[in-house]
Amino acid sequence: MTTPETTSFAGIRRFSARFPLASRILERLLLSLLLLFAVSVMIFGGIEALPGDFASTYLGQSATPEAVARIRSELGLDQSIVTRYVDWLGGAMTGDFGNSWASGQSVGEQIGKRLGNSLFLAFFAAIVAVPLAVGLGLLAVRFRNKLPDKLINILSLAAVSLPEFFVGYLLILIFVVTYGAAVFPSTVYDSMSLLDRLNAIVLPVATLVLVVLAHMMRMTRAAIIQVMSSAYMETAELKGLGALRAIIKHAAPNALAPIINVVALNLAYLIVGVVVVEVVFVYPGMGQYMVDAVTVRDLPVVQACGLIFAAIYIGLNMTADILAILANPRLRHPR
Repeated sequence: MTTPETTSFAGIRRFSARFPLASRILERLLLSLLLLFAVSVMIFGGIEALPGDFASTYLGQSATPEAVARIRSELGLDQSIVTRYVDWLGGAMTGDFGNSWASGQSVGEQIGKRLGNSLFLAFFAAIVAVPLAVGLGLLAVRFRNKLPDKLINILSLAAVSLPEFFVGYLLILIFVVTYGAAVFPSTVYDSMSLLDRLNAIVLPVATLVLVVLAHMMRMTRAAIIQVMSSAYMETAELKGLGALRAIIKHAAPNALAPIINVVALNLAYLIVGVVVVEVVFVYPGMGQYMVDAVTVRDLPVVQACGLIFAAIYIGLNMTADILAILANPRLRHPR
């Protein structure tokens, strides 16, 4: 006896068998939405579980219980956690994150400005890091186990070993303290012209590039080396195809899936992991905004920044999965 449930499952299986590419992409989209919902619960619940209270912190130790209760009522903190979560999530879905408890300004408007600054920084770091990492990975494979490959590996290991704040302060010491701020300003301001901003973000961009470059390069090298051991690569070499041409024409396209994944993960880090870099260089981005909010327990700002960072990270990972699926010839051309 068939039921509506079995009929729907049979329809899903037929759709997956007939359209494997579309079904895989749809599956990634649904999983990403579920993951984002779970992360939103964790962000809201985790922040609510933190000790302390904004009303008591805001009013100080001399605050009376009546004054604390009044502030809590004005902020809606006297309602249940479920009610507050539903209201917050409903507003977040429409882009309304409420107002900052500390400044009273709209969180959405402030995030709009700060997010643009963070994306501006991450964009220029990405357009430097990604081509450079892929190029160095190809160069390391071309001269595998030779001097260029060994030098690239040593330098990449050194870069991976250095934390972001150390690299940032080292660059400030060399280019700002030693040579003066006339070379590269140590801070960035919204009132700067585009040319001045590009000059001012040289050091933050260099810090981010050094942090993510080594990982992308090493993963690119490993993915291409794995493909190079395939039988068709040996056939290409036996036909007299040059090593560099074989790598670019045959190995690199077949290693796209892992390369895309590692590039997307590092792009996600460029946007989500800029908190330390923004604090070091006093950059007016999302990371600096969230750190300032944490110090005064401005929960609407912290929750909004956390959710946006999570959405960007999940979205970039989803994009990497979808691009890897599209790069799979078995799914693009099913039999």
